[in-house]
Amino acid sequence: MENQEPRRAAELAARLSYGRLLAILSARSRDIAASEDALSGAFVKALETWPVRGVPDNPEAWLLTVARRGELDRMRANKRAAAAVSHIALLEEERTMLAAQEMADERLKLIFACAHPAIDESVRAPLILQTVLGVDAKRIAGAFLVAPNTMGVRLSRAKEKIARAGIAFAIPETEQLAGRAQSVLEAIYGAYTLGREAADAGGPSQSGLALEALWLASLCAQLLPDLAEAHGLFALILAGEARRKARRHPSGGFVPIGEQDTALWDRRMVADCKVALRRAASLNAPGRFQIEAAIQCVHLDREKTGMTDWKAIATLYEQLCRFTPAIGARLGLAAALSEAGRAQEGAAVLEALPAGRVETHQPFWAVSAQINARLGRDAAAQSAFTRAIELSDDPAVRAFLAARQAQLPH
Repeated sequence: MENQEPRRAAELAARLSYGRLLAILSARSRDIAASEDALSGAFVKALETWPVRGVPDNPEAWLLTVARRGELDRMRANKRAAAAVSHIALLEEERTMLAAQEMADERLKLIFACAHPAIDESVRAPLILQTVLGVDAKRIAGAFLVAPNTMGVRLSRAKEKIARAGIAFAIPETEQLAGRAQSVLEAIYGAYTLGREAADAGGPSQSGLALEALWLASLCAQLLPDLAEAHGLFALILAGEARRKARRHPSGGFVPIGEQDTALWDRRMVADCKVALRRAASLNAPGRFQIEAAIQCVHLDREKTGMTDWKAIATLYEQLCRFTPAIGARLGLAAALSEAGRAQEGAAVLEALPAGRVETHQPFWAVSAQINARLGRDAAAQSAFTRAIELSDDPAVRAFLAARQAQLPH
């Protein structure tokens, strides 16, 4: 039987180190696409070599060295002698650095390069997700409700622009930070959402992207101490991570937030979340992430009160929709209104959503099923449950929805 350990080691390195390695590779060349090619080649080489020679003691260092050599070979093939000489110096510099187990972390610089004003605003967050955190274009397209081909083209053009314009890989001066911060925060939260979904579906071993996003959020809160939304995002991600162990039954079954065992929530993270949210509120600059964090804090209060204040949550979602007209915010409002005894108003919110954008959006159909069931529209609820189940990639979520659907009158 084939030894799967080398493949698992390569997959783990890809999940935990992709963004860091790509940031180091592209920091000086500013050619993200070429660095991606070199890193892909290194992973292919790992899958060929590690089963024969064993997994190296430092997989990250091995991958970076092989990727650098691949870039050097490409430069030689292109007869870029001067660049190749410079590259040899970089290899020696990094060999010394890696020998001391001190790989520099250049991700934050790459993040701000991707959020440069020269990059179209609509593609900044997706670009950060792909280049810094290694999320594939198909998943990004699904998160942003854009066709995969369209997203792929946008990302390629943005990378070309960074290389062509020579955009610096550096953390901007203080006065420029706030202007780029929103795209950075959105990308970090997008990464957390995707990472949380993967962790829930695949268990603790899939939690790398979510933890990476938590680390980046904490870094942004430190880097931007006077930016309320940075603290709001940190609070929001802490709230989500605090409930990680409660989101699934020991058997793997999905548990909605209102039914989670509060004893499984991480009290330290809950406390840290509330501290971060108070810090954000003290800056008197309300925003999307702060409101979303406040919604989560109302849920977290169930640990003390034994009940969920859905009226307060609906009010907060109404405020959120004034800050952002995003589909997710409006779906949250519809669900909260229904839970607060205002299902008819929730149904009206759903009916106002653009049909073309929600046709294949699984959360829309799950909320629609819930609201129609509450209103006694059994046929519509049955249909919505079926559609939500079809669109879900998570077996546990499908099983949960099927159980709820089975409770409807036939």
